[in-house]
Amino acid sequence: MSEKLSFVNPTANSPWGTYLSQVDRVVPYLGPLARWVETLKRPKRALIVDVPIEMDDGTIAHFEGYRVQHNMSRGPGKGGVRFHPDVTLEEVMALSAWMTIKTAAVNLPYGGAKGGIRVDPKKLSLQELEKVTRRYTSEIGIIIGPHTDIPAPDVNTNAQIMAWMMDTYSMNVGGTATGVVTGKPLHLGGSLGRVKATGRGVFVTGREAARRLGMDLRGARIAVQGFGNVGSVAAELFAEAGAKIVAVQDHTGTIVNSNGLDLAKLVPISRTDGVVGFKAGGDIVPNEDFWGVACDILIPAALEGQITAERAQRTTAKLVLEGANGPTVPVADDILAERGVLVVPDVICNAGGVTVSYFEWVQDFSSFFWDEDEINVRLDRIMMNALNQIWDTADKHKISLRTATYAVACERILMARQERGLYP
Repeated sequence: MSEKLSFVNPTANSPWGTYLSQVDRVVPYLGPLARWVETLKRPKRALIVDVPIEMDDGTIAHFEGYRVQHNMSRGPGKGGVRFHPDVTLEEVMALSAWMTIKTAAVNLPYGGAKGGIRVDPKKLSLQELEKVTRRYTSEIGIIIGPHTDIPAPDVNTNAQIMAWMMDTYSMNVGGTATGVVTGKPLHLGGSLGRVKATGRGVFVTGREAARRLGMDLRGARIAVQGFGNVGSVAAELFAEAGAKIVAVQDHTGTIVNSNGLDLAKLVPISRTDGVVGFKAGGDIVPNEDFWGVACDILIPAALEGQITAERAQRTTAKLVLEGANGPTVPVADDILAERGVLVVPDVICNAGGVTVSYFEWVQDFSSFFWDEDEINVRLDRIMMNALNQIWDTADKHKISLRTATYAVACERILMARQERGLYP
């Protein structure tokens, strides 16, 4: 009951509250389309499902699953599925809404969706994990499909999870449907470049932002929160460009080295022991100290709501690249702006993943696959074109990049809504 009430009166810093605040800020720039803005504040469809499975010890366990389709005016829903013990319907609603904005910001023919199961996958055996995945897929199968809603990996899900989802959906419809999910293994219709796409997008947008700020990446100090596929890939690409990764934080803790961490050694260790396993490469410090580390670029690439007002005051960064979804609460956004810190918002900064997911979906339908160089060239072009258009909008209206991104995206979404009309 309390969760339901939170959707009516969400707190300002909750994921859904943050999203609603971001939409409210863009209304003055929508002109006549503002009459449709309530469309963006209400998910089109939200499905809550029970996911019962038989555990290895013979007991029956029940998990709660969600799939939310926020808006599909511009195309089928698109968005990941996360397995996490703290997943809530409100969080999934917000994530689906950010996907709506994200796909429109880079002008992909998609709407926004998201899914999740409230479960700690680390406590499941491989067999139990497969059961959870397949039962969840069967339960949401009534609303997903290659032309309606296409899931993808997210927190604690991967190519194997997508393979099980694709197979389950295919068995239920009586034919192989590779296009029902993206982020699949290569030999099941996956795309080259998909695993590194989100991190690459963070780097591409960050490189362009640094150029516009007159910041030389050679020697630039970078702090990264979250060291999974997004954070670690972005860190490696920035290091290749001459930057120093001076601080990294993951679920195990925080490691700092003002001279730069050796990523060639850190990355493989972090995969098994977390970043604190790299004890010889830097100093282990309290997690809260991460936000005060001397740096030029901050990359929050973990979960939402990480940059609070207090942390926004502490950071020394001049550029924030949002690798995670919704990492900055609205009041912190204002503080960063007042301090002259440029924020490249999540809905453009981390859109590399959904862009290559789109490439995968297109390749599945055509049964013709591209090499990785072609994928990266196409990705870089789309990301740069989108960022430049957003930057021009920000300069024109003298607004933040986040508000400009929403202005561009919301105009596309609401124009589609207006032109399609209401049925009946």
